[in-house]
Amino acid sequence: MTELKFRPFPNLNSDRLVVRKLVSNDKNEIYSFRSDEQVNAFIQRPNHTNIKSSAEFIDKINKGIDDGKWVYWAITLKNIPELIGTICLWNFSDDYKIVEIGYELLPLHQNQGLMSEAVKSVINYAFEILNIKRIEAYSHRENISSRKLLERNKFKLDPTKKDRSNPDYVVYFLTNR
Repeated sequence: MTELKFRPFPNLNSDRLVVRKLVSNDKNEIYSFRSDEQVNAFIQRPNHTNIKSSAEFIDKINKGIDDGKWVYWAITLKNIPELIGTICLWNFSDDYKIVEIGYELLPLHQNQGLMSEAVKSVINYAFEILNIKRIEAYSHRENISSRKLLERNKFKLDPTKKDRSNPDYVVYFLTNR
């Protein structure tokens, strides 16, 4: 594969979730994530300070999807269109065989198995449709919930790989069976 094209956009479904493309109406929920101290506790990124920055973020994300740089989904409950989380595949290797997964979930919806359901859908898409060989996840060493999520989904800690820009992160990986 020489480039990625996400047209039509790959909507994913699971028992309780619809995993769809971000839309401009998601700006309030994106603002909630990007300004929430609990969600951002283990992530090094600037907090959003207003709804306009969240609307601009959605535009940037969707342009990156159109350009084949990443695929980024909004997570919603079935029959409830409001975004409760996001999940993405990004940082593709030059040969498109290795990718990084990232995710976030509003605190109200944590500890219900919802993110695990979304992760399983995205793993399946990455391996079966994109033919990815290895998925990597970078997690803050103190983010126990994220690390447990990865381990429940058969990711293994890679003690040989480090995040050069953040020494507090550990790297997990999952290879295509």
